[in-house]
Amino acid sequence: MSSLSGVRDAFRAPLKAAAVAALTVGTILFLINPPSLAGAEDLLTLLVGAAALVLVTAWITVGLMGEGPSEREVDRISDRSEELARRPPPEQPPGEFDELVVEAIDLLPAEFRSLLETTPVVISHLGREHHAYGHYIGDTVARQNYQNRIIIYRDTLERDFGHDPDLLRAQVERTLRHEVAHHLGWGERGVRELGL
Repeated sequence: MSSLSGVRDAFRAPLKAAAVAALTVGTILFLINPPSLAGAEDLLTLLVGAAALVLVTAWITVGLMGEGPSEREVDRISDRSEELARRPPPEQPPGEFDELVVEAIDLLPAEFRSLLETTPVVISHLGREHHAYGHYIGDTVARQNYQNRIIIYRDTLERDFGHDPDLLRAQVERTLRHEVAHHLGWGERGVRELGL
């Protein structure tokens, strides 16, 4: 059963990308060379060529986008965070990085802070593995089908910005806002257009 789930996960992103690529490629092909209905052979050739172009474009798009954390990794992080939440408070106070994340949350507008009351912000050391500063895992505020999580990767943020405390603080805030924007339903392109 788990191998079937793995196969399904492996094809989910390429199929989504294929749908977007199909629309784009189909529109471009239609505009460049409108099909003639005079011959079914020409139409079939056009459809086969378009399908091949769509699949190649989808696989390249997914390859360039990279993969987010696997379902197993999300479950592991979720289980770990829930285990830590059940423990008594730590003997030592939160560290400097934890304080940066708390400050970033406090700087959010009130309506966005209220969203985080039901969406845990988890600090992780797996940023290098995922080539990221943060991740949003969930189904957006509009569709609550999955448990939401925002992950802030301490290792990559400190690696790239730790040499300057002000720069690190600014990037932690930017990363948190970026992931909150995903939680609100913005795609990667839309988030970038927001300057995050």
